[in-house]
Amino acid sequence: MFFLYFLIGVYVLGMLFIFFYSLVQGQLLFHFLKARKEHSAALPVEGQLPKVTIQLPIFNELYVTDRLLDAAAKINYPKELLQIQVLDDSTDQTMELIQERIKFYPEVNFQYIHREDRNGFKAGALKEGLEQATGEFIAIFDSDFVPDPDFLLKTVPHFSDTNVGLVQTRWTHLNREYSLLTRLQAFALDAHFLVEQMGRNHQNAFINFNGTAGIWRKECILDAGNWHSDTLTEDLDLSYRAQKKGWKFVYRPEIESPAELPPIMSAVKSQQFRWTKGGAECASKHIKSVLTGNFPFHTKVHAFAHLFNSSIFIAILLVSLSSIGVWWAGVQGLIPETLFKWAGIFMIGFVLIAGVYLVSFFYGKKSFAQSFLGALWQLPLFLSVSMGLALHNAQAVWEGLTGKKSPFVRTPKFNLESGKIDLKMNRYLPHKIPVTTWFEGLFMLIFMGMVGLNIWAGTFAMLPFHLMLAVGYGLVFVSSFQAYGLGK
Repeated sequence: MFFLYFLIGVYVLGMLFIFFYSLVQGQLLFHFLKARKEHSAALPVEGQLPKVTIQLPIFNELYVTDRLLDAAAKINYPKELLQIQVLDDSTDQTMELIQERIKFYPEVNFQYIHREDRNGFKAGALKEGLEQATGEFIAIFDSDFVPDPDFLLKTVPHFSDTNVGLVQTRWTHLNREYSLLTRLQAFALDAHFLVEQMGRNHQNAFINFNGTAGIWRKECILDAGNWHSDTLTEDLDLSYRAQKKGWKFVYRPEIESPAELPPIMSAVKSQQFRWTKGGAECASKHIKSVLTGNFPFHTKVHAFAHLFNSSIFIAILLVSLSSIGVWWAGVQGLIPETLFKWAGIFMIGFVLIAGVYLVSFFYGKKSFAQSFLGALWQLPLFLSVSMGLALHNAQAVWEGLTGKKSPFVRTPKFNLESGKIDLKMNRYLPHKIPVTTWFEGLFMLIFMGMVGLNIWAGTFAMLPFHLMLAVGYGLVFVSSFQAYGLGK
């Protein structure tokens, strides 16, 4: 019986964590809706424009570098006030490609900086470039982005308040329609860039620089201690250090910054691992100072939820595995039926989380009927795939919380929407299939079996949950296997 009580305890604690997370998401949704009603008009450009440095960190990006440099060269800003730093850590032909491409734009102030050692990875490159930056403001774009020509004219005016240290813009997606995988990623990212970022910013809670498509006041970066490379998410780390020192961040959803979504599962996993592990590392680094600092209560609550949001994957993994024992105990009559009825309260959390994603999905859509049909299948599939990534991401979170270090692994870029490049020819694809992928296949079989047992026993309370787990692990396993096979 002790083991049964242990399983029930794990299941309940995991569900409580998910429920807390959903309540915070619901509160963000409320503030997002308020923020939309209070949407302010764009600020006019007044007075003398300041000097700006654009930093473009690059590492082995043969397929997207030309696109990035072309877009940066077309930025609409006085040439004498603009410096574009190409921070190149490449070890392949990308070096030659960059140097040849910038020759196309002799009128643009390109500064090429190449490092041999990659010390500090992206954070190290940004820090080294900052030493030579002439701009009062520092805009940053990753290699898979295509900056809006008017990006600086739209963002710089928001720095009229001298307390503003960062202006972050909203990511949009160049290849949203490329595949099911890119559609589901867009589904998830839209919720972050609309509901979460706007919801936090509206109530002056901490938000984060998203690593790209944002512009910093140089003084803010230096005052906060410059870039650190002790976490995999240097952007989140600097964001918290700056806001803890009192700098104000501004989020502008109407300023769009198009970017490429990873089109294969191995690339998605690489990105997810870095984001989730880095988030956990930042949680360990900042949570004590935030909770003990002189900040409003709601700021502390949202900071806790923000820093530990990747821990949701550990909760999902534990709940899913313990649900097998809980289901069996229920069938055997070892758990009172009233407890299952009380568990229905957790459905509130599901409704809140679903609401966050549905509201962001419908944002800006013109045809409600067409959007409704899209939401009807994308929401359950997104939730299923998110559950299917629980094992992979839980490993990343655990490593982050326990202090295990790992190198910064870049997400391969593809530029497939151009139609000029074949996916199979990408030289940056991984070759080795990780052990976790095989476990995802095993979990697929286990939860497929649980679906059959639910039906056989005539118990349907956990059937939707186990069905989504079976579908999620199945999709993740199959698409991972296909993606790693491309690299052979």
